[in-house]
Amino acid sequence: MAKSEVRIDKWLWAMRIFKTRTIATDACKKGRVSVGNAIAKPSRTIKVGDIVQVRKPPVTYSFKVLALTENRLGAKLVPEYMENVTPRSELDLLEVVRISGFVDRRKGLGRPTKREGRDLARFTEESIGWDFDWDDLDDEEDLD
Repeated sequence: MAKSEVRIDKWLWAMRIFKTRTIATDACKKGRVSVGNAIAKPSRTIKVGDIVQVRKPPVTYSFKVLALTENRLGAKLVPEYMENVTPRSELDLLEVVRISGFVDRRKGLGRPTKREGRDLARFTEESIGWDFDWDDLDDEEDLD
């Protein structure tokens, strides 16, 4: 017998939107999950046809509920239970963040990796518009 309503935290976990049910519950408690433009508590029940919005900065994902389940599904079965209706403008934010990730590092992320350093150097050289070679400097000329 199919259920007519399921707790939102269980559904988010079952649809693989969150890795654990605890993380799904915490997201609901922090106001990052909404149903019908109303913030959803973890115990809020959803039904087929609801639009669930999940804010995972910088993107707010939108999912349409096609079917209900409390059991975690294999990744191949997820499309039968939900449809991703996230606007293209939101998905474009991911690409912008991915590209600008090495330019706009948040404090505390540590030292850039070697690859990020090369990308940053390449980016700054392109924005300045010239390629400077330190080996071309003559030390004796600079002393005068």
